Amino acid sequence: MVNASFRFSHPIRVRWSEVDAQGVVFNPHYLTFADIAVTEYYRAIGMPYPSAFDVVIADLYARKTQIEYHSSARFDDVLDLYVRVSRLGRSSFEFHIEVLRVEESIATIVMTYVHANLEKKKSVPLPDKFRDACVRYERVAPEQ
Repeated sequence: MVNASFRFSHPIRVRWSEVDAQGVVFNPHYLTFADIAVTEYYRAIGMPYPSAFDVVIADLYARKTQIEYHSSARFDDVLDLYVRVSRLGRSSFEFHIEVLRVEESIATIVMTYVHANLEKKKSVPLPDKFRDACVRYERVAPEQ
């Protein structure tokens, strides 16, 4: 069962093209699932990407992703991806994502993003409106 600290979830049904010869979801597809869920999270907090961000000057870049697999998802499974911002730094933040099938944990994903100036290729502070939206939305305040 997922931790009550998660407010947001997004369902995804596993498609035939996402399973391998073993009949299980091919591991890179979990990154696609996470990306879809993160995109929906941005919408849920009122910060749809990219329109809510000034991506002409600075943008969000994936810095690190960790995936721990607990079980295997299969064709036609409905997976619920629970997403929350678990940490807000000055210029970076972390998404914590739990992938569940019914109440069985399939995977845990932690994604770190950095906000960086496009021209200078250097990190810059996260927009206050994004920080505020995350803090207002989350049941448990992100670590800061």
